[in-house]
Amino acid sequence: MKAVHFGAGNIGRGFIGLLLSRAGYQVIFSDVNDVLVNELQNRGEYTVELANEAKDQEVVHNVTAIDGKNVETVAQAVAEADLVTTAVGVNILKHIAPGIAKGIELRLKNGANPLHVIACENAIGGSAQLKEHVMNLLDDSLHDAAAASVYFPNAAVDRIVPIQHHDDPLYVQVEPFYEWVVDRSQMAPNFQEVEGVHYVDNLEPYIERKLFTVNTGHCVAAYLGYKAGFATIQEAIVDEEIAACVRGALEETGAVLVKRFGFDESEHAKYIDKILSRFVNPNLTDEVTRVGRSPLRKLSPNDRLVRPALQAYEYGIEPDHLALGMAAACKFDIQEDPEAVELQKAIAEEGLSTAFARYTSIPAEHPLHKLVLEQYEALV
Repeated sequence: MKAVHFGAGNIGRGFIGLLLSRAGYQVIFSDVNDVLVNELQNRGEYTVELANEAKDQEVVHNVTAIDGKNVETVAQAVAEADLVTTAVGVNILKHIAPGIAKGIELRLKNGANPLHVIACENAIGGSAQLKEHVMNLLDDSLHDAAAASVYFPNAAVDRIVPIQHHDDPLYVQVEPFYEWVVDRSQMAPNFQEVEGVHYVDNLEPYIERKLFTVNTGHCVAAYLGYKAGFATIQEAIVDEEIAACVRGALEETGAVLVKRFGFDESEHAKYIDKILSRFVNPNLTDEVTRVGRSPLRKLSPNDRLVRPALQAYEYGIEPDHLALGMAAACKFDIQEDPEAVELQKAIAEEGLSTAFARYTSIPAEHPLHKLVLEQYEALV
């Protein structure tokens, strides 16, 4: 069995590629990084280390790579694949769509078996977004045939993989915990399950629980930690004031999730505790600048801060800590992050109120807008 995975970065190698290799797939990474591609081609294996006390290691075998810049090569790989997955970042999906579209055209011409394309991104409906990009590139005459044989099931993925630097460019460290959940209702009939993947009939509760707990808590810790001068999440989360704010934000999102999906309140409280314990893992070093990067995406209407905060208001829940997280995000002024630079420029030129309304779609008359501005002014 062959799997084409877009993205040979730390998450691709340390999470998705690892699980696919374990499940018996030959994993063909597609990436634009020549160093990673050449190393994977030459060696055909790499090592993953778990961030636990024992520093357990696993060698991932039966892997190779192709140049993601060569659309024809990518298309041929997709045409021959049994599975396609991604871990490139939701904003990059449109850039990998041409190779996937050409590969689907070849499959349809050759009468290949049904194909699953799964976007493993930190986003709601990542596969659906990729599908839209791909279908827009296919000739209209191929749409019906593609819809009948190519499936784009949405997924929720969870594993902390920090930025890291090793002498070996393929070596990667990951936390022991992982979760990969796929929407079974969007799969082909009689599909073959991948070992290590959890299949569910309704993905929405799982993806929102993960996004609004793991990702919300992570970015609140990052923005408050950055403002307080901490370098890592591990340093920030042991600060009592920051830890209390992060827990407060997760209690706010938790109250929303319990009301929306009927989660058991006590079980969700245990889930929050579990997530917070992952943040303090002493064997991980996760920089606040990595976790907080791309603040415009994290402040967008359907992402981890704005969406649960607005839902909280609908349920009569005061999102004070979520508002504090948004206010801190507006002070994330790292110069190496283009989105942070754009946000700071907009605030300086337009004023916080106008810039915040534009990027979050929260109008100035909304109570949450006022609350965030108040929190912003109070942050020292």
